[in-house]
Amino acid sequence: MKSESFEVSGSIVDVVGKRVFKGRIIVINGRIDKILEEENNETRYILPGLIDAHIHIESSMLVPSEFARLAVVHGTVATVSDPHEIANVLGMEGVRFMIENGKQVPFRFYFGASSCVPATGFETAGASLGVEELEEMLKSDDIWYLSEMMNFPGVIYGDSDVLKKLELAKKYRKPVDGHAPGLTGELAKKYIEAGISTDHECYSLEEAVEKIRYGMKVLIREGSAAKNFDALAELIREYPAEVMFCSDDKHPDDLVSGHINQLVKRAFSMGFDRMDVIRCCTVNPVRHYGLDAGLLQQGDAADFILVDDLDRFNILTTYIRGQKVAENGQTLIHSVPVTPVNRFNTDKISREEIIIHHGGGKIRVLQALDGQLITPERSFDARIENGEVIPDPENDILKIVVKNRYFNAPAAVAFVQGFGLNSGAIASCVAHDSHNIIAVGADDESIIRAINAIVESKGGVSVCDGNDVHLLPLPVAGIMSKEDGYEVAKQYKLLDARAKELKSTLKAPFMTLSFMALLVIPELKVSDKGLFDGKKFSFTGLFE
Repeated sequence: MKSESFEVSGSIVDVVGKRVFKGRIIVINGRIDKILEEENNETRYILPGLIDAHIHIESSMLVPSEFARLAVVHGTVATVSDPHEIANVLGMEGVRFMIENGKQVPFRFYFGASSCVPATGFETAGASLGVEELEEMLKSDDIWYLSEMMNFPGVIYGDSDVLKKLELAKKYRKPVDGHAPGLTGELAKKYIEAGISTDHECYSLEEAVEKIRYGMKVLIREGSAAKNFDALAELIREYPAEVMFCSDDKHPDDLVSGHINQLVKRAFSMGFDRMDVIRCCTVNPVRHYGLDAGLLQQGDAADFILVDDLDRFNILTTYIRGQKVAENGQTLIHSVPVTPVNRFNTDKISREEIIIHHGGGKIRVLQALDGQLITPERSFDARIENGEVIPDPENDILKIVVKNRYFNAPAAVAFVQGFGLNSGAIASCVAHDSHNIIAVGADDESIIRAINAIVESKGGVSVCDGNDVHLLPLPVAGIMSKEDGYEVAKQYKLLDARAKELKSTLKAPFMTLSFMALLVIPELKVSDKGLFDGKKFSFTGLFE
């Protein structure tokens, strides 16, 4: 994209040369023509734009073009984006939608080829991406890497399809992202030696260090639900060249508040070397993924930001390819028209479908933990009424229901602790990874109302409070809105507040809800097909 020639002056943060100097940058036709080292009276700093090294854009509930409008305000110029969520709904059609929509705005979306669609065979997805489809994607210039290889058992034990996918990535010289929470020792070593180059799922510093020593890059994640920054931040001091920053999943109201710039500020406040911190979200992802984003060098694309200073790190202006895209907290990217794509074909649910008759013994309960994706298994005495097992809000044991969105099938029903609702229900069609409808509630009628509101709109998130049902429609693949991102954030924030009025104790109840069906994260989860033991990787019964 061409732009008018212009100049900017200030203190230039040279992340490649690892120095800061006073100077002037001359931009011609979207590229940095000259960098002149000279004195000036400007107090601002000029840095390369920030990069999120792993994110699912769909989790923002915004299409890429709207995500970009919000992200640039915080100095983000690029994302390494796994379109895994929409791929599970629409396959190649969904990936193409993301790429084409992203091209309509001045932002750098680096999309990957989703390696695990469906994520497992224990859930119903809307599409499947096999070896043939992955090769079609990987040979494209629009695809930059093979997205997170969640099937780490398949890697370790030599599943033929998995190995073929890894060979394709090598054939087209594209890096492979990993996903192996808690994997250590010889198994981790074998996983990494197969060509897996990153992991964003490390729980502990010890796990992360071990993986780095085996040759892996570690992405420090801080999203709306999973928050690992505090546990892993020390990596910046010890292994600055092996670390990147990512959000993984970011809900719209959180994106309005900030993005990767928040991690930079936190790292600065913790006393880490400033150059090391900035390189974690500029140089490191550019070099690892082979991105064409600019690094503030002569000849580079003019992708840079102006900040007030390196303490407060307030973003003043953002440029992408020499185009000013944000200034003083305001986006300068215009919304573009969106024609929704979707796959949603199921009828409303009735109470009879979610009744559980007591089968004797205690019930298995998955435990939702604030800020974590893991869900430990616990057991409790069932609350029985007229022979039915019912929710027990007083002890925070609520009913959880997953309904197939792709065709009519019996719903899966289980129990969960940790949401804290004392009445009502919340539901969502954003349910990793297959995006069936998932709901948690204190009574059956509220659950039914919350689910059926989503069925009627063919996607969305909802809160049922008594007879009142509040809904945020998500008509794009059932998981994204086509509306203005700031308005979506406002609506989502209202729903979040209503969930908390029902006494949910979670910081992000909808984001936490979206991971209750993520079978590749231990311990106990629930898919549309039933209660799932993530340790044994098999279905299990509700009653012990």
